[in-house]
Amino acid sequence: MFGLIPKEEKFFAMFRDMSHNIIEGAQLLKDMLDNFDDPVASQRKIKEIEHKGDTITHDIIKKLNKSFITPFDREDIYALSSALDDILDLIDASAQRFVMYNVEKPTPESKELAFLILKSCQTIDKTVALLGGKLEPISAYCIEVNALENEADRVCREAISRLFAQEKDPIQLIKWKEIYETLETATDKCEDAANILESVVVKNA
Repeated sequence: MFGLIPKEEKFFAMFRDMSHNIIEGAQLLKDMLDNFDDPVASQRKIKEIEHKGDTITHDIIKKLNKSFITPFDREDIYALSSALDDILDLIDASAQRFVMYNVEKPTPESKELAFLILKSCQTIDKTVALLGGKLEPISAYCIEVNALENEADRVCREAISRLFAQEKDPIQLIKWKEIYETLETATDKCEDAANILESVVVKNA
């Protein structure tokens, strides 16, 4: 039977707040690329979500420093909060690049990567929701996040390959290569968070 120490359960609620906030950021990024009407306004909203995420991360670390007993290992609480924060940072960084580089129109590949980021964040959210309860199903969700990261890696690789084959403007090539890589890195960060969650399961078996 899996289980975590039923102390300081506020941590579970804080992690859930954090994962809900990440979904909000990922949804805004997907909407930004699907309806590219006002990317500046969309990026501003994502930045607000990112600031909110920073505040939740700060609150988790502050609570960690004040807590005598924690529901699972301190280093895992710290690592998980950092990994979740990194996901939002990369979502924000991706949105920033569309504005910074004055992108006229998103490519189908960038839209697909934004979709995969959202799916990964939704799966992380389902995983985080299990903390404080039965941990057995977490492993299946972690496998799903890994599969989504592999798919994002494939989309990114093929997009960059096509870019080098077809794009004649070196400035456009540099711009889009960086955008694709930043989007794909967001799914890497989701995988990092999933690996930490899987480690929690193993340690608390």
